[in-house]
Amino acid sequence: MLGFPANDFGGQEPGSNAVIKDFCESTYQVDFPLFAKVGVSAANANPLHEGLAKATGERPRWNFHKYLIDRSGMRALSFPSQVDPESKELVQAIEAMLTAKSGNHKLTQAGQ
Repeated sequence: MLGFPANDFGGQEPGSNAVIKDFCESTYQVDFPLFAKVGVSAANANPLHEGLAKATGERPRWNFHKYLIDRSGMRALSFPSQVDPESKELVQAIEAMLTAKSGNHKLTQAGQ
């Protein structure tokens, strides 16, 4: 799990990286790596999020958008903000990717 704070949605992340890290740790008990604040929307997406948007056909529309990438880095799924990290849908997708055989296949959209 990796976190990429962004101030692209209603200016909800105006603080410094240190302020954002402290807020996420104290409010959401985040214990995974948080990167420096980046752009994720179409207008200013960083290269990683641009690639994920192209691969899945979905861009983040609000905070807490999730991308799931398989262990080979070749398949990605997209989950909008409304999908809880512990939802059955997301947990099943994680489990399926963990049990799938690693192989040489192209990055695909969810459901392909």
